[in-house]
Amino acid sequence: MGKMGSRNVKKAKKKRATRAKRQNRMAMLGITFVVSVLFIGMMVQGMKLQEQLDGYNTRLEKLDEQLEEERQRTQEIDDLKDYMKTDEYAEQVAREKLGLVKGNEIIFKTEE
Repeated sequence: MGKMGSRNVKKAKKKRATRAKRQNRMAMLGITFVVSVLFIGMMVQGMKLQEQLDGYNTRLEKLDEQLEEERQRTQEIDDLKDYMKTDEYAEQVAREKLGLVKGNEIIFKTEE
């Protein structure tokens, strides 16, 4: 039983080693698959975030343009307010809206 027993023990050890190798390979394949799926998921998510970022940058550019337009408009309004405080503006309104003239001016009317 010595030789036969040792053969059986060797076969059993060999089977266990083979089984362990197979299980290790399966575990490695499983881990590789999981890591690959996670990597692909992260890549897809990264692409979505990049698209979102591009959209936000485009929106930011449009808002910057609108802000600049509003600044220009505000400047025009401020300039107009300053102009409306001048005597020149008062004269212009008096001439255009009220038909007033200065005392030393001559008015020519055309017949239609």
